[in-house]
Amino acid sequence: MNGEEILKKARFAKVYETYAPMVYRRCLALLKDEAEASDLMQDVFLRIFSGMDRLNLDSPCSLLWNTATRLCLNRIRDKKRRGLDVDSSELLLTIACASDEQDGYEARGVLARLFSKEPESSRTMAVLHFVDGMTLEETADAVGLSVSGVRKRLRGLQAKIRDLEVK
Repeated sequence: MNGEEILKKARFAKVYETYAPMVYRRCLALLKDEAEASDLMQDVFLRIFSGMDRLNLDSPCSLLWNTATRLCLNRIRDKKRRGLDVDSSELLLTIACASDEQDGYEARGVLARLFSKEPESSRTMAVLHFVDGMTLEETADAVGLSVSGVRKRLRGLQAKIRDLEVK
């Protein structure tokens, strides 16, 4: 490692140490998820490090702020495109309560695909919990399963909904 590389790394370390908390707070404010904010903060600094030769880092605050904002907004947009930001329980409720004839037709299609390989009790659990608003405990009592069994089945349904949204 030559002297220039050592200086570059030392300069980057100082920028990271000084501005990482600010970048993390910005990412967290936009993403509302600690793990994702931490990941994106690392992405911001990777971009800065890879472009250090052409960037002026004498006053990097606005550069870091703008980069963090842009990357976070891109992540949010990408998640929306893939349907990953939609709460699947809300989607189940929307499907179950479709009022318009066209919406009802589409909802039946989604439900048919969703429940085609599921036991009838899964449909019952979904309706009791998401539509009727029963708690997990009440749903478990109604279908004769444990709370953890109901939770597992409902999470499986939610995962399948997310898969349907992505396709």
